[in-house]
Amino acid sequence: MAQVEIIPQKKPPAGLRPQLRRKLSALMDELGYEDIELTVIFCSDRRIRELKQRYWGEDAATDVLSFPTFEPGDPFVPPHLGDIWISLDTASRQAKEAGHSLENEVLMLAAHALWHLLGHDHPDEKSWQEFRRVQQRILEI
Repeated sequence: MAQVEIIPQKKPPAGLRPQLRRKLSALMDELGYEDIELTVIFCSDRRIRELKQRYWGEDAATDVLSFPTFEPGDPFVPPHLGDIWISLDTASRQAKEAGHSLENEVLMLAAHALWHLLGHDHPDEKSWQEFRRVQQRILEI
């Protein structure tokens, strides 16, 4: 079974950590990455803004960032896939705007970032459909 470590730099709501760990691990197993580790870090808008500025050169907060441990397509996949940073501040605002729970928003953001770590991007509508499919799947698991 895939291993998901969660580091709360910002305190998440009660119950979110075990739910995310269980569902993200199950999604990874389903995708064929059952022997892989992944780290999710919950943070504030301030922290994610710092990361986005440092690594993307953009001075703005965002909802989620992913940092792969390896280059997708390499034949060797290391035991640790990468890190996912989720801003609980932005996720909370987005959940309210979308009319669903913070838990569901965080699950979808984690699935979205996982799909990026696995080498996918969304330059067109067809690609976005795959991201939406994975985001929906984590809610169903």
